[in-house]
Amino acid sequence: MTDQTIAHQVETFNEGFTAQIGPELSAVFDGEQADLRAAGVPSSALGVGATAPDAPLTDPKGAATTLDAVRAGTPTVLVFYRGAWCPYCNLTLRTYQQELLPALQERGAQLVAVSPQTPEGTETAIANGELAFPVLSDPENVLAGRFGIVTEPSAAARAAHTQLGFDVADSNADDTARIPFPSVFVIDADGAVRFADVHVDYTTRTEVATVVEAVDALGALAR
Repeated sequence: MTDQTIAHQVETFNEGFTAQIGPELSAVFDGEQADLRAAGVPSSALGVGATAPDAPLTDPKGAATTLDAVRAGTPTVLVFYRGAWCPYCNLTLRTYQQELLPALQERGAQLVAVSPQTPEGTETAIANGELAFPVLSDPENVLAGRFGIVTEPSAAARAAHTQLGFDVADSNADDTARIPFPSVFVIDADGAVRFADVHVDYTTRTEVATVVEAVDALGALAR
């Protein structure tokens, strides 16, 4: 268990990561993040009150399912993450496993994470965080597209990724570099979005306490 916020963990990670990759590559990623913040959350992103769309998904074994089937009328915290190649995603999912999942189980809600990776990439993400909640593939970003949160790394960032020995497209099921903005949506039992938090800067994430507060608000709405 960790008693640190995700933001604090990211700050600690960044110190080591910057030292590891050097100032040139660090400047590329800093520039990408600044551009993303300047552009802001896309107007297409679903907000509170929208009906959560359905889309086909794939489990880690390659079996087909859908978001509606996974939700099954249960209050759901839906997490979009970029992939197992993203250290910020791994850090966040691990924290959600340790701290958020028990709180949701106490409240009768579930946690579901989705990325555009291949099922093999999903298995890697599960192993990285020892995750015990549904982690699914959105093979062509269909679900992320319907939530209005699809983006892709800048050309400069992809070139930096290549220097670091990987390419996002190699991890994605559709061989593109399209990825979702890291996002959390709280969906009530009837399928309505009751909380939406889209992070255009992929080094920032929704804190556990914020998600729990949003889930607790579902109970207040029901009363």
